[in-house]
Amino acid sequence: MRKSFVSTFALLVVGSLRIFAQEPVVGAADGEALFHDKDPKLDRNKQAAMHIVIDLLECGHWNEAEKWLTERYVQHNPNFGSGRDPIVRAFGKNTPRPVPEPKDWRTKVVAVLAQGDLVAVATRSERPDPRTPGQTYTTTHFDMWRFVDGKADEHWDEGQIAALNPNAGKGKQ
Repeated sequence: MRKSFVSTFALLVVGSLRIFAQEPVVGAADGEALFHDKDPKLDRNKQAAMHIVIDLLECGHWNEAEKWLTERYVQHNPNFGSGRDPIVRAFGKNTPRPVPEPKDWRTKVVAVLAQGDLVAVATRSERPDPRTPGQTYTTTHFDMWRFVDGKADEHWDEGQIAALNPNAGKGKQ
């Protein structure tokens, strides 16, 4: 009976380790190719999404935001207000970097899907592993935009509200 219990317990432990197993997320070999489409409207929207992902988000060229975002730009991420100007103020504080050749993009694009006025972009995201301090894991970040006349007018992603600092307002940081 004890041997059976130990064997069953061992199988459960080994089996549960597979629950947390993961294949690392990797980007496409040619991320730029994913931002093209045979349909001219979808191609224009995918190209605008590429400029948002690379020129604005990766390289910080927020001085060019009016090329890719409508003034109205509705934001569904709970950490940011709507409107192009608030987004530019939130992200445009850093010095822009040169836009690299596609092979040198830091942003690793997994997939780009377009239908109608919507473009969804999945990218590789590396994050700290809360189970193993000092280690990281990869997951997939999703952004989706609705385009009007070749500019993003609305945005969705999996943005989460950060937990409050328990010491906020207590003079301890």
